[in-house]
Amino acid sequence: MYQDILYEVKNPVATVTLNRPAKLNAWTNRMGHEVRHAMASAEADPAVVAIVLTGAGRGFCAGADMDTLSALSSGQSMDERADALTANPGDPELEPGFHGPFSFLMSLRKPVLAAVNGPCAGLALPLVLSCDLRFASDRASFLTAFARRGLVAEWAIAWLLPRVVGTGHALDLLLSGRKVDAAEASRMGLVNRVIPHDELLDVAYAYAHELAAQSSPGSMRVIKRQVYEALGSSVSAEHDNSVRRMRESFDSPDFAEGVAAFLERRPPRFQRV
Repeated sequence: MYQDILYEVKNPVATVTLNRPAKLNAWTNRMGHEVRHAMASAEADPAVVAIVLTGAGRGFCAGADMDTLSALSSGQSMDERADALTANPGDPELEPGFHGPFSFLMSLRKPVLAAVNGPCAGLALPLVLSCDLRFASDRASFLTAFARRGLVAEWAIAWLLPRVVGTGHALDLLLSGRKVDAAEASRMGLVNRVIPHDELLDVAYAYAHELAAQSSPGSMRVIKRQVYEALGSSVSAEHDNSVRRMRESFDSPDFAEGVAAFLERRPPRFQRV
């Protein structure tokens, strides 16, 4: 079914790998459909607690495929129908902005971790910013490139990037289109961790396994929604919302299990969702 990605589940982690290594995993319309479909499969699979998104070969994603950009610059349409891959993952109660081509990752009910194994350019940056966590190889690099192609801040990156790195860093990256290495990306908060290249996936999987072993999937689902909803809300509204959800959590089986596991000094046995 998939041509431009690989999809694998090893309980409790699903891995989605962008798989056009000869073109540094340059993004195609079909790749977008495939990623969305695979994410929907992972979200619906009770065996999956967390999702890792990475790239094959020496790069994460070089941005839009140049054939696509050339066609667009000459006024051609590059829409590619993929009806068999139609999928609508994510929490439908989140506002429509959280269901865009990349931003839908924020609406998924399970944590998504980007393992950036090499260059991440152009539209790949809003893709990575829409993931919940970002781990980077020490060989990774990041650039927006939009201004250098006569383009603008695309795919909600003008909303995403300042919230991750602050306005000053965001404008620097967007206006200049300059490349930053993994170390600088870490200093400005663009990535959560920088990891030796050969250890990247091992560390990402270890983190996902730790989530599966220690954190309630139900709690993570609600917490993720709370964080993204709060970005467009007020402190008072979020206080009231958190109190309501806290009271609801007192009646959940996972709360009883979490307390029992702590008192009995054993690993918790939370329900998969």
